[in-house]
Amino acid sequence: MGFGKKTDYASGRTLDLDMTYKNIIKPAVIEAGFECVRADEIQDSGLIDKSMYALLIQSDLVVADISTYNPNAIYELGVRHAVRPFSTIIMKEEKGKIPFDIDHSRIFQYTHLEEDIGATEAERCQKDLISLINEVSKNQATDSPLYEFIKGVNPPKLPKEEYHSIIAELAEREKHIFALVERAKELMEESNFSEAVKFWNKASERVENEPFFVQQKALCIYKSKLPSEKTALMDALSVINELEPDGSTTDPETLGITGAIYKRLWLLDKDIEQLKRAIKYYGKCFKIREDYYTGENYAQCLEFMSKEEIPDNEEKIYFKIEAKRTREKIITILSDSILEDSFDTRVDKKWIYATMSNCFLALENYEKAKEYEKLFQTEEPLDWELETFSESKKQINNLKTN
Repeated sequence: MGFGKKTDYASGRTLDLDMTYKNIIKPAVIEAGFECVRADEIQDSGLIDKSMYALLIQSDLVVADISTYNPNAIYELGVRHAVRPFSTIIMKEEKGKIPFDIDHSRIFQYTHLEEDIGATEAERCQKDLISLINEVSKNQATDSPLYEFIKGVNPPKLPKEEYHSIIAELAEREKHIFALVERAKELMEESNFSEAVKFWNKASERVENEPFFVQQKALCIYKSKLPSEKTALMDALSVINELEPDGSTTDPETLGITGAIYKRLWLLDKDIEQLKRAIKYYGKCFKIREDYYTGENYAQCLEFMSKEEIPDNEEKIYFKIEAKRTREKIITILSDSILEDSFDTRVDKKWIYATMSNCFLALENYEKAKEYEKLFQTEEPLDWELETFSESKKQINNLKTN
C-alpha cells in the first residue's frame, strides 16, 4: 500500500493511508493471528528491495491496498500474483478507480474520510476483514489471475537459506520507516516542529523519491521559524522545490505547502511577487482538489491582492469577485459535508466549523460567522488551533477596515 497522504487524481481527494493501516489493516491482521509487516517498514535503500520481494514470495498472506491508484502498490500486487496462486487480498477505498486487469477480482472496499477512518466504519471493516482473512487462509482458493487462467504454471520458490539470511538482516535493524513517521507526527502534534524535521529527514533519507516525507519536512521547517522566520521559510521553499524543480507539479500537497510558504513570505516582506505566487499555487491546488483549507487561503490572498496598488482597476475587481465566489463555493461544499451521516465521525470537524465561520465573516454574514465560531469552540481546540483561527479572523477584519 501507499503510506502517508496520497492524492487520488480521479476524484481529487487526498487520503491519509496511514489511517487505513492503523485503524483497519493492522488490527484485523493481528486479530486473525498473523504478524503484520507493512512494506515501508522493511524498505531497503537499494533500487531493488530484496526484503520486499522475498516477503512477497514467502508471506502466508498479502493484503494489497490499491487506493489512490497507487502505482507501487499495484506493481507489488502484480509481483504477488505472479509468485503465489492464493492468499492475496485486494482492498481499496470505495470511490477510487479499479484497474481494468483486476476489475473482475474480489475486492474488499471501505469508506475513507480523507483525514481518518470513522470509528463505525473502522469497526465494521476490521470485523469483515478478519472474516475474509480467515476464509482466504482456510480455503486457499486461487485468487491470482495468472494461475487461474494459465493452468500448470509452477510458482517460484525462495531457497530457505536465502530467506533466513534476509530475515536475520531485518531483525538486526531498528523498526523502520513507520516508527520514524509516527514519532514525527507526535512531535508535530506537540508543536515541536524543529525536532519533527529530524525524523522526516531520516525517513526521506531511508526512502528516496517519497513526496510525502519531503512535504512534511518542508512544512515543519517553515513552522519551526528557526533560526528565524524568514530563513525558515526560505529553507522550506528550497526543500519543497525538490518536488517541482520546473514548476509543473499537479500534486495538491506540494501546491498547498508552496502556496503557504509564499503567503507567509508576503506577510513578512509585502513583496507583491510573493503574493502572486501564493495565489498561483493556492489557486491551482483548489482547482484540482476543492479543498476547503486551500480555498480559504486562496480567497484571502485574492483579497490581499485587491487591496494592492494595481494600475488596472478591472483586475482589482476580478480579485474581489473571485475571492467572493471561492468562499461561496467553500460554504456549499462544507454545507453538503455537514449534512452527511458520517460527519460526526470526521476528525476535521473543528476546522470545517472554523472555515465556515471565517467564510461567513468575509461575506459579512455575521450571524452565521458567530454560530460556526461557537461550534468551533465546542470542539475544544488546542491553544495553537485557537491561535490559528484568531489570526485568520484578524486578517479578515483588517481587510475590511483597509
